[in-house]
Amino acid sequence: MAKEILGWSKPIPRLVYLIHQQQTVLSSYPSYFFSCKRELLQRRVKRKAIATVNRENQSFGDDISSEMPVTFKVNALVNVRYDRTEDVKEMMLHLFDTFRNSTQWALILQLLSTEIDPRTMAPKRSKKTILDCSKNLTIGTQSATFKVQFVVDSTFGVPGAITVVNRYEKELFLESVIIEGVVRFSCNSWVQPENIIAHKRIFFSEKPYLPWETPAGLKELREEELRQLSGNGKGLRVFSDRIYDYDMYNDLGNPDKGIEYARPTLGGEKNPHPRRCRTGRPPTNTDIFAESPVQEPMQIYVPRDDAMERCKKEDFEVGRQKGMRRNFVPYLASIADRDAFERFSDINGLYKKRPSLEMKSPLAKIIETVQDYIEPYKFDPPMTISMDASCCLRDDEFGRQALAGINPLSVERLKVFPPTSKLDPSIYGPQESALKEEHIIGHLNGLSIQQALEENRLYIIDYHDKILPFLNQVNCFDDRKAYATRTIFFLTPIGTLKPIVIELSLPPVDPNSPSKQVLTSPVDATTTWMWQLAKAHVCSNDCGVHQLVHHWLRTHACMEPFIISAHRKLSVMHPIYKLLHPHMRYTLKINALARQYLINAEGIIENDFTTGKHSMLISSAAYKDWWRFDLEGLPEDLIRRGLATRDQTQPHGLRLFIEDYPYANDGLLIWSAIEELVRTYVNYYYKDPSMVCSDSELQAWYYESVNLGHEDLKNASWWPRLYSPEDLSSILTTLIWLASAQHAALNYGQYPYGGHIPIRPPLMRKLVPKEDDPEYAKFVADPEQYFLSALPSRFQSTRFMAVIDILSTHSIDEEYLGERKDLSTWSGDGEILEAFYRFSMEMKRIEKEIEKRNGDPNLRNRHGAGTTAYELLIPSSRHGVTCRGVPNSITI
Repeated sequence: MAKEILGWSKPIPRLVYLIHQQQTVLSSYPSYFFSCKRELLQRRVKRKAIATVNRENQSFGDDISSEMPVTFKVNALVNVRYDRTEDVKEMMLHLFDTFRNSTQWALILQLLSTEIDPRTMAPKRSKKTILDCSKNLTIGTQSATFKVQFVVDSTFGVPGAITVVNRYEKELFLESVIIEGVVRFSCNSWVQPENIIAHKRIFFSEKPYLPWETPAGLKELREEELRQLSGNGKGLRVFSDRIYDYDMYNDLGNPDKGIEYARPTLGGEKNPHPRRCRTGRPPTNTDIFAESPVQEPMQIYVPRDDAMERCKKEDFEVGRQKGMRRNFVPYLASIADRDAFERFSDINGLYKKRPSLEMKSPLAKIIETVQDYIEPYKFDPPMTISMDASCCLRDDEFGRQALAGINPLSVERLKVFPPTSKLDPSIYGPQESALKEEHIIGHLNGLSIQQALEENRLYIIDYHDKILPFLNQVNCFDDRKAYATRTIFFLTPIGTLKPIVIELSLPPVDPNSPSKQVLTSPVDATTTWMWQLAKAHVCSNDCGVHQLVHHWLRTHACMEPFIISAHRKLSVMHPIYKLLHPHMRYTLKINALARQYLINAEGIIENDFTTGKHSMLISSAAYKDWWRFDLEGLPEDLIRRGLATRDQTQPHGLRLFIEDYPYANDGLLIWSAIEELVRTYVNYYYKDPSMVCSDSELQAWYYESVNLGHEDLKNASWWPRLYSPEDLSSILTTLIWLASAQHAALNYGQYPYGGHIPIRPPLMRKLVPKEDDPEYAKFVADPEQYFLSALPSRFQSTRFMAVIDILSTHSIDEEYLGERKDLSTWSGDGEILEAFYRFSMEMKRIEKEIEKRNGDPNLRNRHGAGTTAYELLIPSSRHGVTCRGVPNSITI
């Protein structure tokens, strides 16, 4: 009766007052606000206060339960970033004009405990907190920090998650929420307005948990977050979505423009290919199986958090503007039918060049003024190419680039001479090569062919089987001419590769018509120019295979399914997700842009590479017949190509047959460092094989990566198993290697090594003339002009150069191997933190070691007059085109 009469008006205020008096006892424990020690003190204070109140109120016959919770306030910092200054201004004006109550325009935040509330069987929750982002915000800022308070009770426990509702009309980027002295939530995500995405956003604390370790209060939330991220293969995806799903590459063509713009779907039995991130755009009008192209100015869909940061976009825009300026004059020349290079000086004129006069004369100043005006329309000279008088590729540089160029992945040790084809002889002619003993015996330093093979002195770059099936379609065009090439090299006593013979193959016309042509090292002026033409065709083959197979397929395309599956199946709390996260940055967006501008119908690859509209079928064929995930790690790849053998007495457990192989030498340093980091990390979380096998999220990630992401090869017997920590370490090391060092070695030297067209033409327009050809007389009369006419036109060249200049550029927000912004995630795990710091220090040591090697005069493939140091695997870099730097992920 007393309770009903008084309504607790006296006992409760008195209880609160007594508890408040005891708060000073707890003030010395700010960093352990939710710790057991502080919770114990809270309970003691509460019991003492309750006992006092009960004594004072015995006359009422009332007793306050000893389990009654006590509420208190917790301070927190919320860090918010805005997309653009204009958005901030617009939002603020809207706030001031329409503000009616405290919850109409605000962020609504609520803390969730790691513990379950026994009454609701749901996570314990704080009271909702309202954050008005218009307060204390300066116009023009891109980010802001706000102080908020959460009200919780003494039984709340440890905060494990936070929910966020955005009641503004625009998205906001939530960087972090920090409960002072207790826990940090690293959000780093765009939060959409409630009227666009109704469900609450869930963010978890930084502490990693394996699935079975998940606190009771977070288990259902963990599963719910993964459900929100996983698509079901249906619906149109829009800019604000965070949905990850799979699809085939059915969006490269546009049959509505005409049959010549239709392209086959990549993926499926006919044209196997890794899967991409699904966008769900409607089909074209003329082909229901082809997805309609993106309509400008709309952007191609990627999940919102995979989009580029503003500074990355600005870098792209700067590159695009530079490319437009540099292509302007060549474009006008192409309209005026002045598109061909007439002399090598025309090519050199594409590059910036200033007079180097110590005392500038009036004429020199005039020249400099004119050059300042036209300089924005010229390219920077490629830093790694020495443009000599002839502008042609020297034999020594040709061999060196096979080991230390932009494509060091095609060279193999020759095991059998002559080499043979695996193509169907009834379609592509005899499998035997046209190469004979007499073609090479004079270049083996007195060795027989068998001796040279046994001593590992013969090497080959063989594009015969990769290119030949597509040549009839390519060569039917007037402006494209190509061979399927084979080049044999001899390993000299000083460790360099010397090209000794080139075989040029065409599809057979009839049994009596020879389809193979063999050229050997030149002996006179005529054969010198023919040899240069043959090398240009080899480099054109190399340019295409590098871009379509080693670069696009092996890094970009094959990584994408693992990334999609990681978002769908691995919680952000999972330790393996946290390890992989920096190695997935920007990749989905870059691949989406590639589908929109590079590998699509009439895109850069089709316009500027020899293989034209058949280019992506080369990627598909390589994926079907050659790609194997178990051989994508560096040691396995070197062994597959016959360039190394297992030898535990050697560093990294490998003996290289070419001791001075810069890509392999430097790459093994990075591979071993990644392997050591991953092994330490995996063994920390997985003590025995049973833990790997019972990890439901981990097994689902790998299963889906293979069976959905690489569906066309899912039945291959070579897929690694995932039964033990050793298996997991091997898989993760390969993925991190591909996303970081492998991609860097194949990408960031594109302009430095390929920005001078005669050295590395992306396409050729004429074949090597034979004596009975009508053009042979023109070739003999002016071989330089004939060589130039076989190269891409001026406009084709500058367009290609502008693109690879952009692709070779490091953005200002690049994160390099050894750098992580999220190390605070492991602040409580000293062993993991120490492993990351050791890895970071190892990257710095590797950098010093590579610089030391580049200065060693005994290493002829990276040091000497006219020889460029190999720096592509130096971990760090500055902004721009540097021909060095290993980012954590595929960001371009």
